[in-house]
Amino acid sequence: MEGIKLFLFCLILCSLTGCSGISEVVRGVAGVSTKVLEDKRKDAVVGDFSSDFDTARSKIKAALKENGSYIYREDLSSNLIAVYVSEKDTTPVGIFLTALDIDNTRVEVSSPSTYGKEVIAKVIFNALRGIPNAKKQ
Repeated sequence: MEGIKLFLFCLILCSLTGCSGISEVVRGVAGVSTKVLEDKRKDAVVGDFSSDFDTARSKIKAALKENGSYIYREDLSSNLIAVYVSEKDTTPVGIFLTALDIDNTRVEVSSPSTYGKEVIAKVIFNALRGIPNAKKQ
């Protein structure tokens, strides 16, 4: 009888966690979840640049720092840089990088906010094109 209760308890626990899993729940509570950024990726602002992957990543991080954006998570396995627009504006924005070939990189900027997505896309796209940032966004 104890074995059946334990089995049912485990079955219910597994059913309640669903597809997101426990780790995503913990990230959501901690405020560092990237699920919404991944979900909004289909609506991302996309640009292809003549830059190798590592150089593009370095330029993007430098441009974000210069802009005053706050990088709250960097996931190397999914090639994601998750940022807040600024330290005061905690609108989440995700920057996904994909190496197209050795000298070209695709950059996708996603966010639940159109404003956040466009502001960050402008900052990093200008940096990748070599256009100096005229003023802090």
